[in-house]
Amino acid sequence: MVNEKLERKLVDHLRDAHAMERNVLEMLDGMAATTSDESLRAGLHQHSRETERHIERIEARLRAHGASPSAAKDAVALAGGTLSAAVMKVMAQITRDDRAGPNARIGFVTEHMEIAAYELLERIAVRAGDQDTADAARRNRAEEQAMADWIAAGWDRVVDLMLAEEGLTTTASG
Repeated sequence: MVNEKLERKLVDHLRDAHAMERNVLEMLDGMAATTSDESLRAGLHQHSRETERHIERIEARLRAHGASPSAAKDAVALAGGTLSAAVMKVMAQITRDDRAGPNARIGFVTEHMEIAAYELLERIAVRAGDQDTADAARRNRAEEQAMADWIAAGWDRVVDLMLAEEGLTTTASG
């Protein structure tokens, strides 16, 4: 039998992941709405669908543990209580007219926050003997890493969009 405290810790991290993903889903919708570039918007919409699958995986793992998402944690996350929501709000206020840059920065930071959360969840699950949750965390983390890599591969495009928003044009430097 798994240690009861370890089980509670695992469920707590699953609930944290659920709240995080619910917040990210809302954030992605906001980012897509403020992105004029069609290829960037398509990437955000694709990741939004992945995020919905992440939520489903986490909910399935919570059910497997006889638990459900934490309404309180979800409410705090959706009200802007998580790091990514706070970062997004601050950046939006600082750079209202510059959408491509803040969206990319916020997205990049958020993806790495999610990667870290899933790294921890996977390791806790392994120690609790829950290979299914470890596998779910690993799958979600891989998709978060792919999104972070996609954002990183587009930094030059983001700079071009930022400069274009200001009416500036330059040639990309290698």
